[in-house]
Amino acid sequence: MPQTPVADKHATFARCLECNKVGLFAPLHWLALGFKDMASAPILSLFYGVVFSIIPVAILYFVYQSGTHLVILPATVAFALIGPAFAVGLYDIAWELEKQHKPTLSHSLRSMFRNPVGEWGFAVLLMVIMIIWMRLAALVHALYPNSVNPTFDELSAFLTLGSLIGAVMLGSVFAISAFTPQIMMERRVDIMTAVVSSIHAVKENIGAMIVWAFCIVALVALGFLTGATGFIVIMPLLSYASWHGYIAIIKHKGPRGYE
Repeated sequence: MPQTPVADKHATFARCLECNKVGLFAPLHWLALGFKDMASAPILSLFYGVVFSIIPVAILYFVYQSGTHLVILPATVAFALIGPAFAVGLYDIAWELEKQHKPTLSHSLRSMFRNPVGEWGFAVLLMVIMIIWMRLAALVHALYPNSVNPTFDELSAFLTLGSLIGAVMLGSVFAISAFTPQIMMERRVDIMTAVVSSIHAVKENIGAMIVWAFCIVALVALGFLTGATGFIVIMPLLSYASWHGYIAIIKHKGPRGYE
């Protein structure tokens, strides 16, 4: 009788990397380490901060030009979707500092091509999710009342469904992207391995990741309240902190000197 093929235990496609469990308030420590990285590389951090601030400025301009507040929610979700794909350069700076190297702009830019198939594939994945979200947002908009000054009761269906869909989308993207770019940049694994590992790590550290999600939401809200100028500091800080979260949670063969 023909033997049933046995799966290769050494196969590298779509495997799940092991993870550590961290304390509930570990994200606050990651933020402290992020501030330390910013102090160690202020010029590069400022450069990337300015680049990142262009995105929310464009969102605010779009809101102003459209003349309606209805685009704020989908625009904010879109910002959350595309942000992780552009943080790779900042991850490289934090990694260089960890190795006690002097980070440079050219090295951080080259990091975007360390795993081009995986990294750009991830960017495409986020773009597809963003397109799906924008289509869903357009459908939800159909529930918006036709009256000039709608009451809360008239808005309830629109707000409930829109908030529910937005929460599901953000939660899914958060789990997918929490550690995926960092894993692909450092380990050069395939996108499925990185995504599966990220989702598993979030699930195993759900308490800490909820705290981390609240930190992100609070800082992003602060950035918009400052007219997007706050993102010059906030985006490098969040990116550096994300790198330290990756080091703390995703297991490595040896100890990492990230303090």
